[in-house]
Amino acid sequence: MVKIIFATVFFWFNLSFGQTAEIVKVADLEKIMKERSAAIHIINFWATWCGPCVKELPVFEKITAEGRPDIKVTLVSLDLDLDPDPEKVYKFVARKGLRSRVVMLDEADPDSWINKIEKQWSGALPATIVINHKTGKRKFIGRALREGELEQYLDETQ
Repeated sequence: MVKIIFATVFFWFNLSFGQTAEIVKVADLEKIMKERSAAIHIINFWATWCGPCVKELPVFEKITAEGRPDIKVTLVSLDLDLDPDPEKVYKFVARKGLRSRVVMLDEADPDSWINKIEKQWSGALPATIVINHKTGKRKFIGRALREGELEQYLDETQ
């Protein structure tokens, strides 16, 4: 009984005080992607309804948990395209305990903005972009990452 009470309190605490997700437009996302920083920026496009997306989230959360000042992670949810209620994403973020920065892209027509983000991107999820503003290197991955691949892409953008 104590475990059930503890779990319930923990869940509602995270739901009330945990990480949330800012709602952004494409112009805001472009600014996020162009933010000059000494850190390498990992930007992952995902959705709560996408099984491969959810499966690879721990890869990004591991990087965030390491607290490396040389790497910044932003998770861009595309859920609002199919369901305009952000509550589902807020609850997902709280339930999963996500600590990476989460934003929700509020744009209805993917064909109108995908090329602004990445010309190689077909729009399939998940998709990840690794940007190193210091070296000018950028890597696009238009599929789910496999074990160890993110580290390889980080090395390639050094």
